[in-house]
Amino acid sequence: MGKRIGIVCYPTVGGSGVVATELGIHLAEKQYEVHFISTTMPFRLKRLYPNIYFHEVEVSNYPVFKNPPYDLALASKIAEVIDREELDVIHAHYALPHAICSIFAKQMAERNVKIVTTLHGTDITILGVDDNLKHMIRYAIEHSDHVTAVSNSLKKQTEDALQVQKQIEVVYNFIEPVNDTSLTEKDLKENLGISQHEKVLIHISNFRPVKRVEDVVRVFSNVHNQIPSKLLLVGDGPEHLKIRNLVRDLGLEDDVLFLGRQDNVHDLLNISDLKLLLSEKESFGLVLLEAMISGVPCIGTNIGGIPEVIVDGENGYLCEVGNIEEISNKAIQLLTDDELWDEFSEHAKRYAYDHFNSNLIVQKYEDLYN
Repeated sequence: MGKRIGIVCYPTVGGSGVVATELGIHLAEKQYEVHFISTTMPFRLKRLYPNIYFHEVEVSNYPVFKNPPYDLALASKIAEVIDREELDVIHAHYALPHAICSIFAKQMAERNVKIVTTLHGTDITILGVDDNLKHMIRYAIEHSDHVTAVSNSLKKQTEDALQVQKQIEVVYNFIEPVNDTSLTEKDLKENLGISQHEKVLIHISNFRPVKRVEDVVRVFSNVHNQIPSKLLLVGDGPEHLKIRNLVRDLGLEDDVLFLGRQDNVHDLLNISDLKLLLSEKESFGLVLLEAMISGVPCIGTNIGGIPEVIVDGENGYLCEVGNIEEISNKAIQLLTDDELWDEFSEHAKRYAYDHFNSNLIVQKYEDLYN
């Protein structure tokens, strides 16, 4: 049995939860003993692994607290697991709260554990601009044994915003080739009411304002005016109702499919012709890799870590934030030129596999642990 690794992460469908869980699975397959510490079972753990363990953080309700003290419960659980399971490394995904709680737990525990912190973006791009939290995030970074960021853009943003002295290593998110699909492309299109001749555009997000889903809908409206097409909107969030109203106002109710949250988007990507990610902030964009490994070209905004995934003019296009006309024109060009689309599709699959495959990235984390 290899080292014993504790992984502290959010269990949900966001990029950090996906990467943390998949990393744990790969480590287990390499004979590491992996201990997930979270509020619920990570959603990607679909089957039993003999050397993967889950430790639930239970938050008690105390009358003296206005809100249940999750951070204290988490730190206490991490310390308990460190000593009981004799962990060698804690890998905290997000500086706040997970790295801070891990550092607190290390001070409480009897065993001397090492802490690796991975910055995924929100802890820097949103929390890091809050003066009340800057000092705490800087402390979490400086007191970790190793720190990684999921893109060069996020690394630079962290160094600029927090003036940290700690060396930050870039370790990209990773993706796996997907071979199995539960439905044929024809069957799935029929189930969704999509004609075989229609082009399919897809957007996947948490529907927060920063994702600019409204731009996605307006681009689709322009595309739909020229090309028979459907738009798949996957996810849910605070702007859901606003987007539904916009779709109604534009007369697109029959052509925009709201599919809600989906744990497995691979089947949907297999019937898609174009992925849109038009955010105004994006530290990496794991959904782009999920599309590219399925051979779906992408159009993204020229911000954050997106240019580290999309090679403009080769596997997709980079456009300026909010430039609906430019994005629409690029989308129409790609969807009406079969030869160009085939080139982009092949490059997307090859680029995703060559630069972001799991063997390459997991080995980098192993090197850090060692």
